[in-house]
Amino acid sequence: MHLDEANEAILRMLKENSRRSFVDLGADLGISESAVRRRVKLMADGGIIRKFTLEMGDRGTASAIVLASVGADSETSEVASRLLDLPGAEIIYEITGQYDIMAIITAPSIAEINSSIDGLRKVSGITNTNTVIILRKVQHEAPPPSLGESKRKPKSGSKKR
Repeated sequence: MHLDEANEAILRMLKENSRRSFVDLGADLGISESAVRRRVKLMADGGIIRKFTLEMGDRGTASAIVLASVGADSETSEVASRLLDLPGAEIIYEITGQYDIMAIITAPSIAEINSSIDGLRKVSGITNTNTVIILRKVQHEAPPPSLGESKRKPKSGSKKR
């Protein structure tokens, strides 16, 4: 599917605020609500938009990064797969360097984080861990533009069809 300027603008606006109505998007682009709806459906059907999701805030949660070494007699990918079954395991990365695996653990409290880390240390193949508690997450409000994404804003009076 070809992304024209209007489709790129729709994607950019939805990245900034996914709750904007199709009527609002259409008004900014100078096209009808039904045209926006059709374009979003085509982008979803064509795989340009893979999912519509909700990102929850960090309020009331604790997070930790656990770096883990895997023994020479174990397969790193198998150990990493087993870690996904741990309570609170958000993301597991296989990494290079002193450690072999990095796990992001999230739970409602530090006590539950500690329990998950205890479970991680008992997983067969794990030989050593280093844990850091995340104090605060600092990130962009909206994701930065992707390579090749147009940074131009469409003209508010122009008609796109």
